[in-house]
Amino acid sequence: MNATDSYMEQALAEAAAAAQRGEVPVGAVLVDGSSGAERVLAADGNRTIELADPTAHAEMLVIRAAAALTKSARLTGCDLYVTLEPCPMCAQAISFARLQRVYYGAPDPKGGGIDHGPRLYAQPTCYHAPEVYGGIDESRAGALLRDFFAGKR
Repeated sequence: MNATDSYMEQALAEAAAAAQRGEVPVGAVLVDGSSGAERVLAADGNRTIELADPTAHAEMLVIRAAAALTKSARLTGCDLYVTLEPCPMCAQAISFARLQRVYYGAPDPKGGGIDHGPRLYAQPTCYHAPEVYGGIDESRAGALLRDFFAGKR
């Protein structure tokens, strides 16, 4: 298993834990690769219901935790692994944090902000656009979401 698979596996575990809490199953892992020796700075899943906070998406939570840990608003050299294409709010936070790369699982045609919707990183007003790699373990990430919402019907 390579590093990308390992981090996405961890993000999928965070998504499954979110589903167990009744949250939309999205998980994220933020990894610092700037020192040459990769280390996980933060991992979490959605907590919007638990925290009564509409901004408590997995991506936002790991960015906040990593920024607090490093005592820096700039997370250059860091990579984000997330199970669903980030929404516009999260995509903008990723840009503001200056993350180096984003790896995501399932695309989000309705609510995505990177490859769908506003395509924030393609806008001329975007100050920092990370490298983006979609479709990482897409089938498993998509299945978590489909199963979760099927259970709600």
